[in-house]
Amino acid sequence: MGDMSVNGASNVNATYATDATKKTENTPKTEELKKEETVAAVYEKSSEAGKKPTYSIQKMSAEDRAALVEKMKLDMVNQKNQLSSIVSQMLSKQGNVSNLSQMFSPENLKNVTAEDIAKAKQDISEDGYWGVKQTSQRLFDFASALAGDDVEKMKEMQAAMEKGFKKATKAWGGKLPDICQETINEANKMFDEYYASKKSVES
Repeated sequence: MGDMSVNGASNVNATYATDATKKTENTPKTEELKKEETVAAVYEKSSEAGKKPTYSIQKMSAEDRAALVEKMKLDMVNQKNQLSSIVSQMLSKQGNVSNLSQMFSPENLKNVTAEDIAKAKQDISEDGYWGVKQTSQRLFDFASALAGDDVEKMKEMQAAMEKGFKKATKAWGGKLPDICQETINEANKMFDEYYASKKSVES
């Protein structure tokens, strides 16, 4: 048993010595070698087999291309419909809040308190959530988010916004509260400013 522990200790020492030698041999590297290895690693990573560069143009058949174009058109139609619905819902809500703010007493109304009326007045004020300033900004932000920085798409989104306004007007029986018309006017001004800024960049 004594021999085994001596042999075991010898083996451990021999192994440790071998490892230490390997570490000593591998540890000293010049900065130049390190740089070369780093560059090689990056090169290998960026040129992995089977992966296409991000800038390559995918070859498509005429049928696939036509299908893609149709899908893009449909996506645009869906985006316009989405914005139109958002505008309609938003203006209807704004109209409801506006009407609530003009009530003098909640006595004859179910589930309406004096606090509700006071809150509605605050919400449609100049800096309120449903006021002209914030609501028109939200409408413009929705449109620009869907269109991106594309003038032609922005024009289509502006038309979709107008469509939403007409839809809300019809749902209200032909006339929305004045605050809604003011909001659409303000949003249209933002579109005009956007178009003007694009023209100034081009010239």
